[in-house]
Amino acid sequence: MQAGTGSELRAALRQSKSSLVAVAWLSAIINVLLLGGPIYMLLIYDSVMPSGSIATLFGLLAMIVVVYLFQGLFDLLRVRILGDVAAALDVRITGRVHRAISEQALRAGEAGDDGLTPIRDLDNIRSFLASPGPGALMDLPWLLLFLGLLTLLHVWLGVTALVGALVLVAFTALNDRVSQEPAQAASQARGLRGKLASDNRRHVELIRALGMGERMYDAWHVANARLNHAQDRVTRTASLLSGISRIFRMFLQSLVLTVGALLYLAGEASGGIVFAASILAARALAPIDQVIAHWGALTAARQGWARLEKLFAALPESELQATKLPAPEESLKVEALTIQPPRCEAPVLEEVEFELTAGDALGIIGPSAAGKTTLVKALVGLHQPAEGAVRIDGASLDQWDPDDLGAHLGYLPQHVELLDGTIAQNIARFEPDPSSEAVIAAARAAGVHAMILALPGGYDSVVGDGGVQLSAGQRQRIGLT
Repeated sequence: MQAGTGSELRAALRQSKSSLVAVAWLSAIINVLLLGGPIYMLLIYDSVMPSGSIATLFGLLAMIVVVYLFQGLFDLLRVRILGDVAAALDVRITGRVHRAISEQALRAGEAGDDGLTPIRDLDNIRSFLASPGPGALMDLPWLLLFLGLLTLLHVWLGVTALVGALVLVAFTALNDRVSQEPAQAASQARGLRGKLASDNRRHVELIRALGMGERMYDAWHVANARLNHAQDRVTRTASLLSGISRIFRMFLQSLVLTVGALLYLAGEASGGIVFAASILAARALAPIDQVIAHWGALTAARQGWARLEKLFAALPESELQATKLPAPEESLKVEALTIQPPRCEAPVLEEVEFELTAGDALGIIGPSAAGKTTLVKALVGLHQPAEGAVRIDGASLDQWDPDDLGAHLGYLPQHVELLDGTIAQNIARFEPDPSSEAVIAAARAAGVHAMILALPGGYDSVVGDGGVQLSAGQRQRIGLT
């Protein structure tokens, strides 16, 4: 999970720097405490058993119990801190991701997936940060300490463990190389299947009316099979390499024990050294095994990090205007406006000009595909001008905060879709604490007050996703309110 200078994700993670430093210190303490087991074994075989001292045995047992208690406590603290870091990163970035998804839909109208890949990417990053994976990565450098201690016990013990570590590192590199493409394919297939499901649900009436249900099912079946195949490849690859690495680590521990036994037979090592070396080798290689076990999560997090960085770079956060403009009340002016909507190879409108003042009304007529909807979208800021400008009271639209300006605009698209909530909430544009009097006044002005009262729940009737609980005419009349 790398990011360049000025990375928004890195800046958000940097705010948890003190927590990450604490995790690094905890990792250091945990790895030092891990030496307790081998030292205990060495002393039992080389001191207690030859001397037959029961007092020494129980004294060592008491000390190792204390070591294990602290080791468990520090490991628990590390896990909890990493969970807090993951949660904090999510809180800092989730709003940015939400705004970027909305901006991406406005600018590019992404059609390749369901548009929710950035949310899944953030989830993958958070899940990895909260997992044992980061702890395993922080434990990796301590491999050198254990290899050094093995070498101090005997050079051939250190060489054996070093060769085994290099083999496991090679497995890790192979894991990275082999798993990237299947993981990427699974992510894309998941997005495509999600988009297909969303489209089928949104257009269910059209699909049923035109007799396309079986065809849409076939398309879903193909997308689902593609996802299952991609996920199966990811699972098989991860399971195979993880199994091989785990078996090799067990073999390596036995190999170290064998080398130690040969050294014992040759009179170059004691029995305590042989068994302590076996435990040290297992401790040394455990972080590599843990990294391999969590490689799938690491790969998903790295790919998600890269995609989010690319998304943030393509859609930089707009700067809020320091000066709030007053409510518009004087004029609307369109200056040499040229609009080229997303995914259109040529402009739809060119050099459009007109001006309206307060009290004026303008009707726009023309044949289908003449650009009427495109012009309306440009007037409310949904399409950015390729050339020219739209000015309200002399200020171009980019001088307004979209939420501030939107509160003074009325816009009803061709396909009316209300937001899931009550009728009153939709009329009030989901204002947190709207005035009931203002909501009713708006409904009366639009001539829908009686229609709303006739509904079972009145103004508190839930419209459902897209206003599905209402008829098309009811949705349109409420949308005009």
